[in-house]
Amino acid sequence: MPAFTGFPETTLHFLEELAANNNREWFEENKARYEDLVREPALDFIAAMAPRLAKLSDQIIAAPKKTGGSLMRVYKDTRFSRDKTPYKTNIGIQFRHALGKDVHAPGYYLHIDPTECFVGVGLWHPDAAPLAAIRRRIAEQPGVWKKVRHQASFVERFNLGGESLRRTPKGYDETTPGIEDIKRKDFIATCELSASDTHQADFPDLVATRFRTATPFMRFLCEAVEVPF
Repeated sequence: MPAFTGFPETTLHFLEELAANNNREWFEENKARYEDLVREPALDFIAAMAPRLAKLSDQIIAAPKKTGGSLMRVYKDTRFSRDKTPYKTNIGIQFRHALGKDVHAPGYYLHIDPTECFVGVGLWHPDAAPLAAIRRRIAEQPGVWKKVRHQASFVERFNLGGESLRRTPKGYDETTPGIEDIKRKDFIATCELSASDTHQADFPDLVATRFRTATPFMRFLCEAVEVPF
């Protein structure tokens, strides 16, 4: 696989065009451009990330495959959506945990589209059992969580996001240490990037550095759900 040299500057232009022409006829006519400007550089990026991720954790998978790997499908699942346009207009790359089967497992994420670029870490929409385990660990080890949550290098780059409950979950009350984080339904953190970053040959180094900053956060979550990090 060729060495990663950066996403072409025309990649974002292609995604803008796709957003303006989100239909099967246009996509089929421009599929070769999708391959050249999106899929191939994305696969090269994933391959470049593999050795860098291995230095962070031997449990995180970088799979540069056209289907079934780290690159998320361009085709949308429109079965339960009001928006019936067939294609995603962003590049989504997820580096999953070796024990994870879907996007709800612990992992790292890269998002690129014409309006925003960012990396993400953590668990998005975890199932009931891992969600309960994370909440329990925060309640049992509030000092550890506070140290992870407020690590200077982490808060300098990352912001916690996702959905939260309005009410206190069963088994906790408003006096429980860390209660506002215990209310979270997602345990994800994101770090913004600039579009110009994606065009650089050293983009994998930048992404790996951002991921490394979140290591204590990821380790806490993995230990909470009892998977190795």
